[in-house]
Amino acid sequence: MVGRCRRIFGQKRVGHGGTLDPDATGILLVGLGRATRLLRFLAPLPKSYVAEVVLGTATTTLDDSGEVTATYDMAGVGLDDVRRAASGLTGDILQIPPMVSAVSIGGRRLHDLARAGIEVEREARPVTVHRFGVEPGSEPGVYRIEVDCSSGTYVRTLAADLGEALGGGAHLRRLRRTAVGPFARGVSLEQAGPDDVLPMAAAVAHLPAVTADADAVRVGKVLDVDWPGDGPWAVLDEGGALLAVYERYGDGRAKPAVVVAPANW
Repeated sequence: MVGRCRRIFGQKRVGHGGTLDPDATGILLVGLGRATRLLRFLAPLPKSYVAEVVLGTATTTLDDSGEVTATYDMAGVGLDDVRRAASGLTGDILQIPPMVSAVSIGGRRLHDLARAGIEVEREARPVTVHRFGVEPGSEPGVYRIEVDCSSGTYVRTLAADLGEALGGGAHLRRLRRTAVGPFARGVSLEQAGPDDVLPMAAAVAHLPAVTADADAVRVGKVLDVDWPGDGPWAVLDEGGALLAVYERYGDGRAKPAVVVAPANW
């Protein structure tokens, strides 16, 4: 994907703001040129997904790409049962990262260990599921889900935990990311072009916006400020173009985390 973006947009520096599962589709934020330095401010944004949960079958990968590990008779489970179980997985919860995730333990990514046939203990991590909607699916035992969640939430783990909460097992299929924070409209790589590139200020539009002396910001000066909140802040010029992102630096001061406007701009 990164290589294709380099060719499409004629950029050497290309990065992305968080991966998608190999079989997943949907929104992936891509940074070009100097905007790659802003991607770390996008990583904490909440995510939204749609997918299908298949009851009665557990797999090694918790989705339909893995091998079946167990089957269960869950014909008696109805929509109301699934919705009640989903409500128990809503809010602040603890979640164990799947072995097929990119989480690193002991300097190795879990998915690399999984490919080598190694399974290790993983600590449960706090995540937040803001919404876990359930609707009937296209066939018996299949349910369509809509999930709004914090960054770092694994929807495949939600599916597996949902099956367990219902007294059996389940796996995920047809996962699609529909939004990353305020970004809910994407374009396919086959159709992407220069006109689809957003201004850099859009990447940090979720941060409080402030203005400051442009010359001082361009050279990365520490500033005396009375800006609201604790930061970080998107520092704009008078025309609304992004100059930098600043962070709190002691009482009443802020320092540059990223300066995107060159000094001679």
